[in-house]
Amino acid sequence: MPAMNARVFNPLLKAFADRLKDNGKNPKQTIVTVMRNLHQIYGILKSDTSYNPEKRGLQTAL
Repeated sequence: MPAMNARVFNPLLKAFADRLKDNGKNPKQTIVTVMRNLHQIYGILKSDTSYNPEKRGLQTAL
């Protein structure tokens, strides 16, 4: 449900979801992809770190 709300009310996620739809993804795939983006946002907020687009993949905890 949060992903569905975010897709409607967040302009950046709406544009992202629209782009996925235009690329032929079905509605469930679009919702799951938006949900995964929300997971990333939550992780960044929870860890109290700034967003780093260069950081990719799993990192080991210190």
